[in-house]
Amino acid sequence: MQPEAQGSRQESGTVAPEAADMRSVALACLEDMKAEETVEIDLVGKTSIADAMIIASGRSQRHVGSIADKVIQEFKSRGFGNPRVEGLPACDWVLIDAGDILVHIFRPEVRHFYNLEKIWGADRPADQTAHRLAG
Repeated sequence: MQPEAQGSRQESGTVAPEAADMRSVALACLEDMKAEETVEIDLVGKTSIADAMIIASGRSQRHVGSIADKVIQEFKSRGFGNPRVEGLPACDWVLIDAGDILVHIFRPEVRHFYNLEKIWGADRPADQTAHRLAG
């Protein structure tokens, strides 16, 4: 089956190869930059805004900003285009919207306050769409 557009879902509802590559790049950047408590939530079938959401924490505003900069630069250098970015000046919560992949990077207190994992069902034991990642 052919993807509808670059980085989009295939007709079967599975993630297209471009989105999988973007996901791998984002996760590698988060690991390289020592992001903490990284969680990936599969959004296929839940919403049309993205195929996956990745949530991670940085230890400080500077750490959050550095992680975000790394992810943005890697997306650009690998030809995924310029993602839309919100929250970079303050660095309490940075959202990187790369189309099929959303990356949220929080300071721990802010992450606890907004609790996106609960909103999207990642903390529900019966919901197998979210995966805690090692590291």
